[in-house]
Amino acid sequence: MFPALLDPVIDRALEEDLAGGDLTSEACVPPELEARATALAKRPLVVCGGALFRRVFERVDPRTQTDLLVADGALVAAGTALWQVRGNARALLAAERTALNFTQRLSGIATLARACVDALPTGSTTRITDTRKTTPGLRALERYAVRTGGAHNHRDQLGSAVLIKDNHVVAAGGVRAAIERARANAPHTTRIEVEVDTLAQLEDAIAARADIIMLDNFDTDATREAVRRVRSLGSVRPIIEVSGGITRERIGELAALGVDVISSGALTHSAPAADISLELTL
Repeated sequence: MFPALLDPVIDRALEEDLAGGDLTSEACVPPELEARATALAKRPLVVCGGALFRRVFERVDPRTQTDLLVADGALVAAGTALWQVRGNARALLAAERTALNFTQRLSGIATLARACVDALPTGSTTRITDTRKTTPGLRALERYAVRTGGAHNHRDQLGSAVLIKDNHVVAAGGVRAAIERARANAPHTTRIEVEVDTLAQLEDAIAARADIIMLDNFDTDATREAVRRVRSLGSVRPIIEVSGGITRERIGELAALGVDVISSGALTHSAPAADISLELTL
C-alpha cells in the first residue's frame, strides 16, 4: 500500500467530493478550529485500509496526524476504535466521507474473505481466491483486502496468465484447439488454464494437457466425478479449480471433494460495506 499507488486513487475520489469545496464546513466551522476524530467499528469486522485512511487525510491537509490503533487483518468486535486522526477540523470533515468510503469497502471485502476461508474444513489445503470482477480503478486495493482477509488472488490482469474461457473456446474452435494454440504461442513460463462447462470438455482439457482446469458452474455430482477423473492421473495432474455459484455454504462441501482452488467473484463484487463511523471531538 505505497503512496505512489494510493495517491492517484485518493486524488480522484477527493476530486469527486471536493471540486466545489466543502460549503457546509466553510459556512459553520471556524477556520482555526482543531479537533480529533476516531473511526469506530459499529459491527464485528476484519480491519483493512489503515494506510489508506491515513493517506486520505494527509492529501487534504499534510499537517494531520493519524494513529493506526488496530492493524490490518485483525478481527474486531463492535465498538472497537480502529484509527484516530488529529488536525484542522475543516480538513477532517472534508476528508471524512472519502476515507470511510474506502475503508468500509476494503474492510467489507476482508470480512467476507475471512468468512469464506473460515468455511474451509480444518486442515484443508484448498485455496479461496478472487477473480477479476473488481471495481474499475480499485483492483489493487480490493485485492489487498482479499489477502488481508486470508484469501488469495487469481490473475491480476489479462497479461498475467493464460485463462481460456468459453468465448475463447468458441473463437478457437474447441477446448483442445484452444489449449494447443495457447501452448504453441504463449511464453514457456506461462501455465495454461482452461474453463470447462461439461465432463466432455474436461476430457478434452486432460488430453490436451492443460495445467489448470476450471470447472465452471458444475453441480456437486459433476464436480465429484471431475475430481475423480483428474486425480486418477496421479501426481502429475492438472490443478482443479471450481468457479460459478460459489456460496459460503458450498465451500466446505467443495473442499471436501478435493478441489485445489475455489474462485469467487463475490469476494469483490458482492461484499457488503463494513459499518464504520467517524466520531469528531474537540
